[in-house]
Amino acid sequence: MKKVGILIEKLFDEQELIYPYHRLREDFEVVLIGSEGDKVYQSKAGFEMKSDIASADVSADELAGLFIPGGFSPDYMRQCEASKELVKALHQQEKPIAAVCHGGWMLASSIDLTDLKMTSTKAIKDDMVHAGANWLDEETVIDRAIYTGRNPHDLPSLVTHFVKGIEE
Repeated sequence: MKKVGILIEKLFDEQELIYPYHRLREDFEVVLIGSEGDKVYQSKAGFEMKSDIASADVSADELAGLFIPGGFSPDYMRQCEASKELVKALHQQEKPIAAVCHGGWMLASSIDLTDLKMTSTKAIKDDMVHAGANWLDEETVIDRAIYTGRNPHDLPSLVTHFVKGIEE
């Protein structure tokens, strides 16, 4: 069974972590990857989930894809070098990476976004554009194995496309 990672860090958006977590579990082994392993992280509203493993202990070779939820957690994720290196390694292997809402912050801190078509919440559009992305206001944007969505309402489309990308 293919293994898919979901990054987790404090102040995650509940919908943007829980929806893909359970949907991806239908088809794949899913691991929650934090800056620290076996740690309880709280969402913006105080909901708790525990990481399975630390990003420093995961190899891109063992993952078929990676999902980056939003909320304010991507701002903390990108402070962890091991998490950024994991995203970079997956991108170099051309494995599917999905990011929703503020998840684009993690992409901007980990990989070169030059001419990459993508979307995000409008709140970070300027960050994406300044990082070189060709920002589009669309439900789901796919370019070079990067899958992006704007907000929780885009999750059904984003996750459906992401699952197809992993299965290819």
